[in-house]
Amino acid sequence: MLTDIFSSPWFLAAWLALMVPSEIVLIRDLRRNNAHLMSLMKLVWGLTVLYSGPIGLAVYWTCGRKEIATDSLWRRGFRSVAHCYSGCGLGEITGVMLAVGLLRFGNLGTALTTFVFAYVIGFLLTLGPLVQDGVPLHKALKDTFMAETPSIAVMEIVAIGVDLSLAGNAGMGEVIFWSSMIVSLSCGLFAAYPVNLLLLKFGVKEGMMDPRMTDHGEDPSTESPHAHRQGSAMKHG
Repeated sequence: MLTDIFSSPWFLAAWLALMVPSEIVLIRDLRRNNAHLMSLMKLVWGLTVLYSGPIGLAVYWTCGRKEIATDSLWRRGFRSVAHCYSGCGLGEITGVMLAVGLLRFGNLGTALTTFVFAYVIGFLLTLGPLVQDGVPLHKALKDTFMAETPSIAVMEIVAIGVDLSLAGNAGMGEVIFWSSMIVSLSCGLFAAYPVNLLLLKFGVKEGMMDPRMTDHGEDPSTESPHAHRQGSAMKHG
């Protein structure tokens, strides 16, 4: 049943009909109402909506805008997992396409290649801003490893498992190859969410700052003690 649904071109057509308007709504809101957000977070939200369409837009709308009424652990968790998701998703798509389309690997080779690409890109997306913010390289490497490894591991184990279960040995010319990638990415997002909640709760991650505390003309005295650091380098992602 699922194989039949995901093998239909109508599934991809329906997905595009949901994803494209979601991306347009996001871009318009970022430009009109939330242009103050740092460039990295704009990229994070853009990729999140690209991967998960209206699901990603709902996460942004409820957790990533200055218009949210209050902040909370569950909102911080979604911002944190979206940051992880943006890098890992890019790595996963790159890895799968390389392993299947160019290298013609089997399932094991595809899984390993995808995991490596997802881990490296997700890791660098946190490491780079830390180093840019002046954190010593050895400390940035340690902090990034501790904060990102659990989230990336859970996200990719679930996403890769779902992808291979649905698509099997499908090639890039088959509809189910792309459909399974769409479904697997969102499954990875939800699987990693509770992991990010725990990492934030126990202080392993600080997470992305409250979007209401960024520079959009409000009283700077309302900024949290960590606002500047999280805004510029999003320590621990």
